[in-house]
Amino acid sequence: MKRAGIMVVVGIMAMCLAFNAGAAEKVTVYTSLETDETVKYLEAARRDMPDLEINIIRLSTGELGARMLAEKDNPQADLVWGWAVTGMEEFIPKGMFVPYKPKGVEKLEKRFVHPKYQYVGIDMYIAAFCVNTKVLQEKGLPMPKGWNDLLDPRFKGLVTMPNPVASGTGFLQISSILQMYGAKQGKEDGWEFLKKLDKNIGQYIKSGSRPAKMTAAGEFAVGASFDFVVAEQKKQGFPVEFVFPAEGAGYEVEANALLKGAKNPKAAKRFLDWAVTENAMKEYAKFGSSAEFMGNKGPHSSIKVS
Repeated sequence: MKRAGIMVVVGIMAMCLAFNAGAAEKVTVYTSLETDETVKYLEAARRDMPDLEINIIRLSTGELGARMLAEKDNPQADLVWGWAVTGMEEFIPKGMFVPYKPKGVEKLEKRFVHPKYQYVGIDMYIAAFCVNTKVLQEKGLPMPKGWNDLLDPRFKGLVTMPNPVASGTGFLQISSILQMYGAKQGKEDGWEFLKKLDKNIGQYIKSGSRPAKMTAAGEFAVGASFDFVVAEQKKQGFPVEFVFPAEGAGYEVEANALLKGAKNPKAAKRFLDWAVTENAMKEYAKFGSSAEFMGNKGPHSSIKVS
């Protein structure tokens, strides 16, 4: 009887060990990639890594940064995927990342990769206006060619843009305006320009894509957003047009990094390896410009990541 009991216990232990051995690896990922993108990218990731359990937590750029700071001594995620390089650069001196060189990273252009592998850039987006042509016609408004045209009093309350405190796209918009107007001889001060622009802003939104989507729905005449989301609205049949500001369009690179204190570093590195594969890059390129495919294509050749 005693022997039989021992055999039962041994059998249960064996079953538990077998279950644990077959359990999927887990990884928790913070991202600021748009939800539409993330859904498609994850489909590819799960096809390529069916045994990896991927938990995604999506936050706007500012929210993600604030959360990581709050969790600095006890991170609740293993890595950051698709976060603005401008945010990454601020967090490097804080010791928030662990340098990691993903497999295959040498295939990417060096300008998209931190020299000490604190982060690896994967894609970029460009600031653009989403203009609703139907609303323009109804309101008798001219097609805006750039930021200066949006100062026209007739656009009062009909322009929306992302909140720069919460949105990376919003920060991009404000930063590009300040760089264009702030210190250039013969041009007005950037902050004064923003004060004038603010008079016509109907709403500031924490999402970078929402201004384009709300404009496409007819809630505004112009939404300051970014390139591929405007293209997506146009593809869906909304009466919208692209406008890249005549004064110049800012751009941002999105990147990945391994978080210091990651609880699942092995799984995190596996995900980071996948995130720079050809399969991943092809998915990124469907929405914007990926680091693999930006190399020799037109205006993208001037991009610099440092």
